[in-house]
Amino acid sequence: MRDFFSDYGLYFAWIIAIIATGGSLYFSEVKLFVPCTLCWYQRILMYPFVLTLAIASFKQDKGIIKYALPIAVLGSFVAIYHLLEQNLPGFGAPALCKLGIPCSTKYIGLFDIEFLSIPALSLIAFLLIIFLLIMTSLPKK
Repeated sequence: MRDFFSDYGLYFAWIIAIIATGGSLYFSEVKLFVPCTLCWYQRILMYPFVLTLAIASFKQDKGIIKYALPIAVLGSFVAIYHLLEQNLPGFGAPALCKLGIPCSTKYIGLFDIEFLSIPALSLIAFLLIIFLLIMTSLPKK
């Protein structure tokens, strides 16, 4: 299993980034959900993975891990903060989402599960990318 992820982990991380970016664009361009400030931060951290992980995957350049991993961790922290803001009344900095759409707005609850909102999907994507990058970095047996 470790050898499999060492060989193909970058490809799977890239696929996760494509799915997350596609979902994000679907929600904003098709469903016409206006992204809040925290959504924009998560997008800023996710979208470059589509290109950088594609290049790293095809070149089998594991050097990308030391650059991509901190960005994915930061993205997961933004997603966690966003989830807390959505689910804990009074949480968060009032000035952060003062203009535009409030960051506490929930557009979806996937599969009728209230917790599976857009930031939860973002967190899942960032955590999967983190897992895959770590697994890719492990030496083969």
